[in-house]
Order: sequence, then C-alpha cells, then structure tokens
Amino acid sequence: MYPLEAEAWSDFAVGIAGAGAALTGLLFVAVSINLERILSLPLVPGRAAQALILLATPVFAGIAMLTPGQPTWGLGVELIIIAATIGPGLLMLTGRRRRAAEQPLWSWLLNGVLASVVLPLGLLLAGISLVADLPGLGGLYWIPLSTALAWLGGLFNAWVLLVEIMR
Repeated sequence: MYPLEAEAWSDFAVGIAGAGAALTGLLFVAVSINLERILSLPLVPGRAAQALILLATPVFAGIAMLTPGQPTWGLGVELIIIAATIGPGLLMLTGRRRRAAEQPLWSWLLNGVLASVVLPLGLLLAGISLVADLPGLGGLYWIPLSTALAWLGGLFNAWVLLVEIMR
C-alpha cells in the first residue's frame, strides 16, 4: 500500500531533497546579502532561523526516505525524531510574542504559525503511521502537504529577508 511503502516515494524524496537543498542555498545568499540589516532589526534573525528550518527540514525527510534497506518502522522513527527536533524550535520562533509590529497578522498566521505547526505535525503523523503500520492515518502522504506549506512559509520569509527589510 503506497502510504507505507517508502520505495514508492523515492522519486518524490529525491525531488524534495534536491529542491530543499537549492532553496536553502538561496536563503543563505539572501541572508548573506543583507546580514548587517537582518542582525540590526529585532525579531528578524529569528525569522531567518525559521525560514532555514522550514526550507531545510524536507531535505532531511528526503534523506531519511532514501536510506536503502531500512525497515518501514525505522523510517517512521526517523521522521518522529525530525519532528520532535524541529517542532519546539519552530514554535519558539513563532510564539505570539514573536510577531513584529510591521508584520500583518495574516502573514504571521499563514507564513509563521501555520507552516511551523504543519511541518512537524505532518512528519510526526507520517512517522506514527509507519511505526504503527496504520495506512489509514495517511502514512507518507503527510509529507507533500507539510513540505508545500513549509516551503511557502520559508519562501515568504526569504522574500522578506531579501527585499522587504530594505524598504
């Protein structure tokens, strides 16, 4: 059954690993171009950290999915560990006191909170369904959704770090 068969997801895993690595590299360029300005503004370095986590985490999920010969439950454990590692950090970076006055509420909710909750939650649910052998829970189908929302949030933050902070 496809939700639990990592081999069937190998092309997808290669895609998210490659795209995530490229996006993460572009973020590093954006940050390096505006580093002095980013560091001078309150809350903006945290936004850069959030963008880095949102863009790079799918790379690690892709690497886990591409590890050959591992049992399904092993991939599930790896996804749970990734989720447990990034979840608290993302929540800390997007806490209610972490919104700049200049950032509209809709932007903070969509690109900050939603992306920061869906990414670790999607990886966690995928991991649990693999460990517990529950295809009805969604299995690996959580990863495309969580990756897409994470990248939307990460790309929006990258845009802010590259362009908007210079206005």
